[in-house]
Amino acid sequence: MNALLIIDLQVGLPDDPPRLDLAGVIERINCLAQATRASDGLVIFIQHDGPPGHRLEPHTPGWALLPELERKPADVIIRKRASDAFYETCLDDVLKQHGVEQLLVTGCASEMCVDTTIRAAASRGYHVVVAADGHTTRAKPYLDAATIITHHNWVWEHLIMPDREVRVLSSAELLNALSVTT
Repeated sequence: MNALLIIDLQVGLPDDPPRLDLAGVIERINCLAQATRASDGLVIFIQHDGPPGHRLEPHTPGWALLPELERKPADVIIRKRASDAFYETCLDDVLKQHGVEQLLVTGCASEMCVDTTIRAAASRGYHVVVAADGHTTRAKPYLDAATIITHHNWVWEHLIMPDREVRVLSSAELLNALSVTT
């Protein structure tokens, strides 16, 4: 079974400078979520809990998931406090309860929570497929956002995981693969 992880796409994430192609990323994620549900997969939203006073403090306006994301009642929301969506959360238990073996990973920020969660998932034995155009970040003082995304896509494809693979595919390739399984 597949599970689609949608990581930290929340109202309060900084947008100055803006996240690269955010509208396009959300559109592709919504398509992947629809296809995942149609193939009897699980859609999981990962929501970051910031400390008191933080822009992602729980139950504040900034903590909310982006309203453009299409959510369904059967979708799962897992809250986290660290970059790793597995750290002190029920994510691994939920995946095991549903018999998930492969994770499709999307979200924000490419070099932070997305990267950390991909590595943690692979280390836990999950097959990981990253949507190459389904994650985003913003420019940093040292690199522009497009370079950060391209770099991480390359790194993930080249991770050495002897028993599991991390693949990087376009959203179109993932949609095609999901349609074959339905």
